[in-house]
Amino acid sequence: MIAIRKLMSLSPGHRARKAAQTLRLIERAYRCGDFSAAPWVQELVASLAADSSLLMDTSLSSGSSIPADLGKLLDSLMPASFPALLSDPLEDICSVNRLRRGLEALAGGAPADWDFMEPLGSVLDSNARSVFPGMRAYLEDIRSPFNVGSMFRTADALGLAEILLSGFSADPAHPRAQRSAMGSTSLVAWHRVGLDGIEGLGEIFALELRGDPIDSFEFPEQGVVVLGSEELGVSPEALARCTRRVSIPMLGAKGSLNVGVAFGIMLDAWRRSLQSRGISALPLPLTQCGRGVHDK
Repeated sequence: MIAIRKLMSLSPGHRARKAAQTLRLIERAYRCGDFSAAPWVQELVASLAADSSLLMDTSLSSGSSIPADLGKLLDSLMPASFPALLSDPLEDICSVNRLRRGLEALAGGAPADWDFMEPLGSVLDSNARSVFPGMRAYLEDIRSPFNVGSMFRTADALGLAEILLSGFSADPAHPRAQRSAMGSTSLVAWHRVGLDGIEGLGEIFALELRGDPIDSFEFPEQGVVVLGSEELGVSPEALARCTRRVSIPMLGAKGSLNVGVAFGIMLDAWRRSLQSRGISALPLPLTQCGRGVHDK
């Protein structure tokens, strides 16, 4: 770990980047319960608060409110009796995260999805996840790994039993899908199938434009919802197998939603529809959660 005296001797931009890199490692340790670097964080905050050159360097984040925001953060962390470690570990983790993000922004960096750490409180429950056994989704040519990963995460949260993927949908094992899925690809069962593979699983319906409004749609107890590609929507071949369409009313000028966002809205409506009819999700032990396979 770089000495604070050496860190403060660097140029403002280099100092911000180096401090942010070190804080990233410290934050990871904090999340694992190791707070041994707390005195270093305390010394860093005190040194940054006492040196205005970093906050006043106009070459950093020009025109941004980040310098002022970072200054407020430093002030909030520097009461007269600021301890090396606060009484609430969560507060410490959040403080380090905010300080790190402020320094990254000050150095001209913008966070990307792959930069984010596992959300706090995301430890898997070893007892069970609950699912609606008849609830499935078919992702037809969803090309974005980020969208596929986020849809797995939504499926886990809202009780989807299984995700079926077409051959052209992004691989759930892709690093970007894994990043947005946050581990849920190992929890939600999935298979790759063609259109014939969605037959016999209940009603097949599409989430697509020009369908029945979602607020009045009667979702099936057993069924497969088909979601189409980001560019073309549900294919004519898939629509031919669907008995109905469900649509989310649009009030904006754009008239469409990201497929992952639309999936979440629809899946929550399906969940609520089933529960309102007395149909409950059933516990599924994690030992029974299947990883995906490629059907022959």
